[in-house]
Amino acid sequence: MIAPTPEARRAFIRENTTAERPPHTPELVLHLASEITPIWRLTEEALSEIGLPPPFWAFAWAGGQALARYVLDNPSVVAGKATIDFASGSGIVAIAAAKAGAARVLAADIDVFCEAAVEINASANGVAVEFTGENLLEGPAPAWAEVILVADVCYEKPLAEQVMTWLAAAGAAGAQVLIGDPGRSYFPRQGLTKLAEYEVLTTRELEDVAVKRTAVWTLSPAP
Repeated sequence: MIAPTPEARRAFIRENTTAERPPHTPELVLHLASEITPIWRLTEEALSEIGLPPPFWAFAWAGGQALARYVLDNPSVVAGKATIDFASGSGIVAIAAAKAGAARVLAADIDVFCEAAVEINASANGVAVEFTGENLLEGPAPAWAEVILVADVCYEKPLAEQVMTWLAAAGAAGAQVLIGDPGRSYFPRQGLTKLAEYEVLTTRELEDVAVKRTAVWTLSPAP
């Protein structure tokens, strides 16, 4: 396995990324893979050979950029509230929530590299973000969570169904749920209300178009 310790994972991220400002959230600085870094060119098979999961944390995905933008532009959504960024990846949404004044921010992701990525990126932006590697889908959302933020998770049907069921339960328990999605195949629009829509610059290396129309949604009130 590559980078078996937290220190080694942090070193790996610093060596294989560059500090960049995502196009839709230029207020933030993230350590990301780019055309000039080797990790960008590695295939999933090559990553597997060196013991590295697909590095979702190394990119600023369209849904995350849109949701982070919405949070930064509408800080009252999270200000003073306990917030979870589910499937955090690079931590872009968690960092935006912290910048917007959330009372507590927990970034959750089962990829161990995300802990190092979130730590590095939070430090680069001068904010404090907690992290958990627990699979939150294995139980109800933490009762303390007032806001749950999630982006770019509906790319596989079983996962999308599981996440949306979990979010619906969290919403029914009183949490406000916001979702950033760029039209992933398994994103369900039923039971949701669109809050905003953005044209997010991305790359053809990651997406099918260079500009991704991306929306932020919330759970619709029960009838």
